[in-house]
Parts: sequence; C-alpha cells; structure tokens
Amino acid sequence: MTRTTLIVLCAGESSRFKHTAKKQWLRIGDEPLWLNVTKRLSQFALFENIIVVGHKDELSYMKNYSDDYTYVAGGSTRQGSINNALQNVTSQYTMITDVARCCIPEEVISNLLLHKEKASCIVPVLSVSDTVIYNEETINRDDVKLIQTPQLSNTSVLKNALLTSQEYTDESSAIKAIKESVFYITGSEASKKLTFGDELSSIICLDKPSPNCFNGSGIDIHQFEDKKPMVLGGINIDASYGFKAHSDGDVLIHSVIDALLGACGAGDIGEFFPDTDAQYKNADSKELLLHIVKFVNSVGYEIVNIDLTILAQQPKINPYKNALKSSLATLLNIPKFKVNIKATTAEKMGFIGRKEGVAVLSNATLKYYDWTK
Repeated sequence: MTRTTLIVLCAGESSRFKHTAKKQWLRIGDEPLWLNVTKRLSQFALFENIIVVGHKDELSYMKNYSDDYTYVAGGSTRQGSINNALQNVTSQYTMITDVARCCIPEEVISNLLLHKEKASCIVPVLSVSDTVIYNEETINRDDVKLIQTPQLSNTSVLKNALLTSQEYTDESSAIKAIKESVFYITGSEASKKLTFGDELSSIICLDKPSPNCFNGSGIDIHQFEDKKPMVLGGINIDASYGFKAHSDGDVLIHSVIDALLGACGAGDIGEFFPDTDAQYKNADSKELLLHIVKFVNSVGYEIVNIDLTILAQQPKINPYKNALKSSLATLLNIPKFKVNIKATTAEKMGFIGRKEGVAVLSNATLKYYDWTK
C-alpha cells in the first residue's frame, strides 16, 4: 500500500476549451475522459483511496459510471476543489492531478512515489529548450522550469498550506509559501495539458469516441386549467385555457426534456427541476429546456433527432405544427428537418377524449460528440 490518496480534479467549466463538450466529458470509446484518466492512473499504484472531484451539477451523473471512487463536489476554484477533497483524506500522502493531463506515463507516478519522503511536495518539471524573455529581458533558460501535475504532497503539510485566502495554481506554490520543502523530478512531454482543444490532435493516448447512438423516451401529461395562457412547445396556442402545473405547464417541452435525459442516462425532469422548489413556480419551460440542452452537450453528447407524438382532442395541433418544429429546432440547436411532430386525437376516449388534458410522447436520439473532427 502506498499510504497515498489519489485526487483527480475534473470540476472545471472548460471555459477556454473550444468545444461544446467539456474536456472531462470527451468520450474515449464509451468512457468519459475523467473516467478513462482515473482508471489508467489507478492501475499504476495501489492507492488507499481515489477521489474524483466533479462539478456540483454533474456529480450525481458521474456516479452512474463507477462505484469504485469517492465523489466530491468541486469548489469555485481549483484550490477550493482541493480543500473539499482533502476533507476526505486520511492517508499520509496525497497525489493530486488535473484531468486535463490525460496521458501521464506510469514512470512519472512511480518516480513520485519513489521520492515521496524527500520533501513535503514532490513535483514533476520540464526544462525549457527555447530562449526565454521576461519583462523584455533575456533570462537564463536553465533557471526556468515548467511545473506539471500530478504532485505528491505530505497531507498534513498540504492541508496547513491551504489554510489561506491566497489562491495558488498548484500545490507546490502553496507549500513553498509556508517555507516547506519541494523536490523536483523529471516530468514528461507526454503529460501534455489539454486546455484549448487544439492539443487533441497531438495527444496520442486517446481512442476516438464510440459511434454508438442512444435513445430515450419521455412522456408528460397535464390537465387543462381555465383562464390560463396555453404554451406548447414554446409557442402560444390560441385557447381559453392552459395547463395546470407548477411551471407554465408546457407538456411538450417537459416530455422532450425527459427524452433527452433518458437518452444520456441522467434521470428525469423532476431531479433537475423539482416541483417542490419555489424557484420553478410558473417557470418558462423554454429556459428549462435550454438548461438541459446545455447539460447534454456539456457531458459529451450531440442531439441527432427528436420525434414526438401529441395526443389531444383539443386544441387542434395541425395549424401549429410548423411553428412548433421551428421553435423546437431553435431550442435544441438542430436543423428543423431533424424535428418530427405527429398529432392524433384519442377518438373521444378517456380523459384526453373528454377534453380534460393533453399527453405528449417523445423520443430523442443522441450520439457522442466527435472531438476528432
């Protein structure tokens, strides 16, 4: 046993990343990058515990992928995420890495552990081969080193070093600030950091995403409420009644949301927008759908198409079909021809036939975002 906990940081917003999917959710085969990296590193040493730090809005979804790790919600900064994770660390040493360094070689991990008693923090570094200019002056490039992760720290020292409001970009800087020792080992060019997305073409350890497609279904039903505006598919319908609901009652959009969440295995609309939460009282369902589309894209999927069936004795749907398709295409950010709408009555049977409400059945197809293109 290494007496070491591994922390993998993957709670960032990927704000500099030039892709619709967050970097931690790029698919390697069927695995998200964060899982691929964590599994690789876990094979290089026998860690006491492995902690995955994810975005608070994605943490529940991450847990679908593996029961082998401890999951912790990240903070608003890298340092905040580390502090959150350290609350779960009891081992003597802590190894911390960023998921953006996705191809760390085994020898880097081995060397960190080999030298763990030489200082309070063990750090892989690269030398600089180019001429270096600082403040318009040439400086000795031998004095310049590029810091990498993972870094291996004495846990108690690291916890003490981070008891500050000062923000540090890595653990060694915080440990140096309290006059504790740092030892440098040779890093690796293979530990290239994925930051902007342009680096993907030169990162050779990653397989392309699987071509699999994923289907999800959704159903929603709402009864009518007199003297309430009717909103369906994000457009206004000419009727003297609307839908009884906590939000605006857009039964079509609610059905589509569940289909999207079903296709990516992320639960249902109630988990994202519970009807017990006052902030969703009379909520605009278009905004809810936009939130879900952003989530679906962020966790590594593209929407292929949507097919839905509206069951309504009233109002008449056919006059609104084209407007409904245009509205959904805009909200889903897909071409209009990839949205199909069917409408049928209930032949005057049941609550729909009695003109008491409307039901919508939806089917969504997703595929992985192809970061290789």
